[in-house]
Amino acid sequence: MKYTNPILPGFHPDPSICRVGEDFYLVTSTFEYFPGIPIYHSRDLVHWEQIGHCLTRNSHVQLVQGAPNCLNIYAPTIRWHEGIFYVVATCVTGDNHGNFLVTASDPAGTWSDPIELPFPGIDPSLFFDDDGRVCYLGADQMVYLSEVDLETGAAV
Repeated sequence: MKYTNPILPGFHPDPSICRVGEDFYLVTSTFEYFPGIPIYHSRDLVHWEQIGHCLTRNSHVQLVQGAPNCLNIYAPTIRWHEGIFYVVATCVTGDNHGNFLVTASDPAGTWSDPIELPFPGIDPSLFFDDDGRVCYLGADQMVYLSEVDLETGAAV
């Protein structure tokens, strides 16, 4: 099979991919653009179709409202665990930044309102351990690792 690099030409920075069975899902940064965090689907990692966005509702606008040019939603990571899709991302507004989490049972469907995470750092990710614990991972001047409650966003 012939493929090109990058797999999605054009403006698709900071891609993250997860696999669920035979399906692959990809998300990218959107900075100050809304709707935010597009979601793509593929069966072969070559042919991609956009199926939706994570940030689409008025309740999501607060994340991108008032952001200076080229700042805001950075480096989302998509994960799937026990039937739920999770996207964790960094929201940068000027000198401040924070991380948040949104969830959905269908990646093309309605995503939850953002759950703020109390962790510093950028480029966040989630790790689902075999013992049932979930950890937040992020980096800045150092690497951050903390167990997280996915319902509240609180550190455990």
